[in-house]
Amino acid sequence: MTTAKPLRIGMVVSLFFLFACATSPLGRKQLLLMPANQMDAMGAQAFNELKAGTPAVQDASVQAYVRCIADSIVAHTKGQTGVSKWEVVVFKDDAVNAFALPGGKIGVYTGMMKVADNQNRLAAVIGHEVGHVIAQHGNERVSEAFVEQGAMAAVDALAKDSKHHGLLMGALGVGVQFGIQLPHSRTHESEADIIGLRLMAEAGFDPRESVQLWKNMKKVSGGSPPEFLSTHPSHETRIDNLQKNMKAAVDLYEKAKKSGRNPKCK
Repeated sequence: MTTAKPLRIGMVVSLFFLFACATSPLGRKQLLLMPANQMDAMGAQAFNELKAGTPAVQDASVQAYVRCIADSIVAHTKGQTGVSKWEVVVFKDDAVNAFALPGGKIGVYTGMMKVADNQNRLAAVIGHEVGHVIAQHGNERVSEAFVEQGAMAAVDALAKDSKHHGLLMGALGVGVQFGIQLPHSRTHESEADIIGLRLMAEAGFDPRESVQLWKNMKKVSGGSPPEFLSTHPSHETRIDNLQKNMKAAVDLYEKAKKSGRNPKCK
């Protein structure tokens, strides 16, 4: 009887892996368990809660400026996100932060606008955040958390009679964090960087400005933990990754300009 629960959990996890595998826009295998409409609902709820607790900038020109950039970025993404109209809000907060949520929600904090200090650099930020939505990274994180909790429960049931039970569970928790969660988070960030680079270039923003954005971010971030202990790649890694993909992005940018895509957001 002691092995029945772990076996059931293992069977469920195996079935999920078998039927819920997908591929990211950059060709990486993903586990996606959540229906898109449920992710959209979760995104809308989170956005509404944030709006209720964080003041929006009242200056209409600031809201229009960020909306201009965001609209240019998402103009050709409906087939990738299922969203035709995005809600964009600038929040009055000094945090250097921005986000995009499933269901078509974009938030930019005023602190980020001090670092992403022109339309091209802010386009790199918004493109990156929309890239997370296109690649369904939120769905992947929720799905992996579900599987990780199932695996932890299985090991807990198997080891509960061991005198080293607490130590084993603690070690497994650390293994999950540093072996799965943090590397996957860094992978998500790197993917979003490249997808965002393409999006901004296709919209007519200069992708070369993305490098300066991360140089600016490095200046304001101060000391950061070693990359293997961080949820994000180091600034140097991000810049190097962007540079490796820059030629293709500049080609997209030149094509966009020739097609008349030349945003002038002020």
